[in-house]
Amino acid sequence: MRLPRPHRDDLFIAAAGLACGLLLWSFGLYTKSEELFPQRWATLIPLVVMASMEAVRRTLPRTALAVGTLAIVGDQFTNGNLATVLMFTDVVYAAVVYGTTASARRIPYSTGLITVGVTIAFLVWWQNAFALLIGVITGMISFLPAVTGAIVRNHREAADSARLRAEQTALLAEMDRTQAVGAERARMARELHDMVANHLSAIAIHSTAALSLDDEATTRRALGVIRENSVAGLAEMRRLIGLLRDSSEDTGPAAVPRLSGLDALVAQARTNGATSGLAFRLDDTREETGEQLPAPVELAAYRIVQESLTNALKHAAAGTVTVTLVRDERALTVRVTSPFGDRPGPRAPGSGAGLVGMRERVALLGGTFEAGPVPEADGTRIWRVRAELPAEERTPEA
Repeated sequence: MRLPRPHRDDLFIAAAGLACGLLLWSFGLYTKSEELFPQRWATLIPLVVMASMEAVRRTLPRTALAVGTLAIVGDQFTNGNLATVLMFTDVVYAAVVYGTTASARRIPYSTGLITVGVTIAFLVWWQNAFALLIGVITGMISFLPAVTGAIVRNHREAADSARLRAEQTALLAEMDRTQAVGAERARMARELHDMVANHLSAIAIHSTAALSLDDEATTRRALGVIRENSVAGLAEMRRLIGLLRDSSEDTGPAAVPRLSGLDALVAQARTNGATSGLAFRLDDTREETGEQLPAPVELAAYRIVQESLTNALKHAAAGTVTVTLVRDERALTVRVTSPFGDRPGPRAPGSGAGLVGMRERVALLGGTFEAGPVPEADGTRIWRVRAELPAEERTPEA
């Protein structure tokens, strides 16, 4: 197994400690005299070993502490070197700061018990106050560095936790912002599609008819419908731009389409679809209860009818398009049926975005939506759009 490479700062600390120890040794400055190994060279062994452990204090903290403990114990049997003692305090500190979490919890307790044990042992042995001094020195070179390392580690972990929380908060804020922007873009896309697609579809159909039929009356009638829808579409676009523009001067509420405007919407569809053999009928069976639906529900229902009529102008075969509204105490049901099949004459292309927008509107309100061909009792098929919108929350009509 390849050992980790020592940190550059640890190598500098080890070199500085070894140099200081050699300087003290060269001048004969020892911490004790008349020991078991009084030879001068014996002091260098713990010094060199401790300096070597300083080099790996960050990469191998547990090994450095274990070997350093043996070195400081061996130093007590020589004349002793102050640099060896000081480097041992740094090894204890590094073992707590850079070691594992379990080691960081155990080392302060272990050194504290060692300090108390040494103090009691020397008190029993010597039975004088000098034993207390030995205990204080033991605590200073073992327990105090361990406690200092624990304090530093706790502060670092608290700072890391605070930084992580700040990063998570910033990430959540960015996610919320992205979701809000996406939701607003989707809402704008639905509004733009529902407000303008109807007029542009009519323009496409009648312009195709004007180009393909060589009849002056038909051309003039088609151009009239094109102009009418162009003006209406431009007005709708200007209204949408006004809603999107951030203007501090515009403090008035924006006009929201309501179901009371369905008569005009169906009348416009009747005009646009006359050349395609389409007839339009509104069957509003809602009960007059004196209460009105919430504005979001009315807007969604209005847009669903508007988009369904637009799709009928684009794709429906000749026949009658029926818009039916039914309301009970629980929900408002919107149903639009149109003849299903191929039809002669000009048709406007579709992208499928209308069905997606209707489905999204209903889903936002917690309702149900379905669209597709269904068989009739006489064997024919119709295209049916059906949306059920919840209407539990209602506000009394002023």
